[in-house]
Amino acid sequence: MTAFLRKNNSTDNTPKVSPGKEPYLIINIFFAGVILLIIAYSGIFSPVKDNYPVACLHEKLTGEPCISCGLSHSFSLIVRGRINEAYQWNIYGMRVFLFFVSQLILRVVFSIFYIRYQSTRKQLIIIDSVGSAVLFLIAFWPYILNIVSGAVLRV
Repeated sequence: MTAFLRKNNSTDNTPKVSPGKEPYLIINIFFAGVILLIIAYSGIFSPVKDNYPVACLHEKLTGEPCISCGLSHSFSLIVRGRINEAYQWNIYGMRVFLFFVSQLILRVVFSIFYIRYQSTRKQLIIIDSVGSAVLFLIAFWPYILNIVSGAVLRV
């Protein structure tokens, strides 16, 4: 009886997944690639040498640091395990870094679920979208508030 149930539960009339033709999987692969590049960037460029190729445009133009200044430095220190120093460079660096790491893990996990459990794809995409949006708001809330407060002050 168990073999019969397992056989019937595993048969799904949904066609097999071709990763190159599934927009959800293409987006997940793209985002995972971008996140891996961000982590690689953080590992390649040294906080000691301060040789980051991307400089803060706001700081160059105004001479004043912005809320995201030191984020690359913070990421580089986090990758190297120097957490206390990372907080000194950007107090929000860890929460943003954790957002990217969690998104990398979620891209892999949700892609596997998308391929294996084809009958729940719609629910999976909804859970992924809502969950990722909540994680984004938690991680980037200080930056969002800074943008909104800056816009209000200019009006």
